[in-house]
Amino acid sequence: MRSFKMSELRRDPIGGRWVIVNTDHPSRPEDFEHETHSWRGGICPFCYGNEALTPSEIDSIRDPNTSPNTSGWQVRIVPNKFPALQIEGDLDRRGVGIYDMSNGIGAHEILIETPYHNKDISDLTNQEIENIISMLCRRALDLAKDKRFKYIMVFKNYGPAAGASLEHPHTQTIALPMIPKNVMEEIRGAQNYFEYRERCIFCDIIRQEMQEKERIILENKYFLSFCPFVSRFPFEIWIIPKKHSIYFCHMPAEEIPPLASILKDTISRVRSVFTSSPAYNFIIHTSPVNGDGGFEGYHWHIELMPKLTRVAGFEWGSGFYVVSTPPELAAQYLKEQK
Repeated sequence: MRSFKMSELRRDPIGGRWVIVNTDHPSRPEDFEHETHSWRGGICPFCYGNEALTPSEIDSIRDPNTSPNTSGWQVRIVPNKFPALQIEGDLDRRGVGIYDMSNGIGAHEILIETPYHNKDISDLTNQEIENIISMLCRRALDLAKDKRFKYIMVFKNYGPAAGASLEHPHTQTIALPMIPKNVMEEIRGAQNYFEYRERCIFCDIIRQEMQEKERIILENKYFLSFCPFVSRFPFEIWIIPKKHSIYFCHMPAEEIPPLASILKDTISRVRSVFTSSPAYNFIIHTSPVNGDGGFEGYHWHIELMPKLTRVAGFEWGSGFYVVSTPPELAAQYLKEQK
């Protein structure tokens, strides 16, 4: 481990964002007072036997000889009952003075990960997680057929502090009619690097991480789990395919089991480091769809952020993030877990 003497400013080579890393008095896992989970009571619409409480399922992986919208499923996709966007209608882009507008066209789906109410990803078997990944790929490929959609966002909120309103484990997919600003900034940064150096910046990050080995948590044949050098949050983790690929949903079948394994083990280690399971978000970063050509300099990956701190006035005002635990130290804590 390197020795730390003062805080460091680190610049993200993809988007150009600066972060402040507290290397003088870094926070330990026991220093974080993350929020405990507090859920609303009542009947859970995602539980086994309550299939009638959700909209009709779009797709599922289920036992043979069982019918849609009944028990017998392992993974189930349903429309969000209160969607952010509606799939019916025309986009109808228009201007109102200086403001751009369009209809709220898109798709908003819920993947119910398991029939078991209290099991998160780290509690599931590898096969159950493989089912989740396979279904997410299947739905992304299907949604991408709609030429109105430009970006398929997959994300998970675990715990109320991360934005989850229901306790039952679930992942969300939103198909958007435009590329989000944060995604476009990341893509442009990756493309600029690719055009200048004729290399993928994410592939270069992988090579450097594997050489330095300071921030790697886990590794298998196809994937790397590590705390990025320019983390924005304490214990932020990326899981990235070693082989260059721009689309999550184009993942070869042989890569799904290794991804399931490293995802389960990574989340298990996060839970083990802290005295109670912290809330977290993970987001699958992937290339846009239905565009004018590919983004060959991009590289899909998963970003996982435990909710250990809050973004406050300095971060909102400056765009800087303050990271109280250096990623090198966070990776060391996570590697030590069994």
